[in-house]
Amino acid sequence: MVQRVSSTRTFARVAPHCVPALDRAVHRLTGGRTLLSARLLPGLVLTSTGARTGLPRRTPLACVPEGPRAAPPVAWVLVGSNFGRPGHPAWSANLLAHPEAEISWRGRDVPVRARLLRGAEREAAWAEAVAFWPPYARYQARVEREIRLFRLERR
Repeated sequence: MVQRVSSTRTFARVAPHCVPALDRAVHRLTGGRTLLSARLLPGLVLTSTGARTGLPRRTPLACVPEGPRAAPPVAWVLVGSNFGRPGHPAWSANLLAHPEAEISWRGRDVPVRARLLRGAEREAAWAEAVAFWPPYARYQARVEREIRLFRLERR
């Protein structure tokens, strides 16, 4: 049911205004240990450098952790779905301009380097992301742009 609701156009209009704000508040209140949306999907808080401003930008995001389940992730994949809205999310432009960033993952700050995925590597990561959260396929069907995927690797 949650996946069905999250793939609607109404959700795409409303969620960008309330989900990140709620995630930021819960993240702050729990000392960085949790995000409200992490009840549905693994999440992190990305601190990137603004592409135009050069200022730090904190964005709570869903992610696909990579690596053995019992161990800490070796990398994280971010899906620039923007809830199935037409434009790329601002955080993706920030990572293109400034690939070195930091994430807050389960209460720990981790320095990372972002890499835009292309070709076969992107296709494999996209298949994993859609298997992980099927609404991503509906988001892609609604937009003409190719949804950006980034792999974040520890620095």
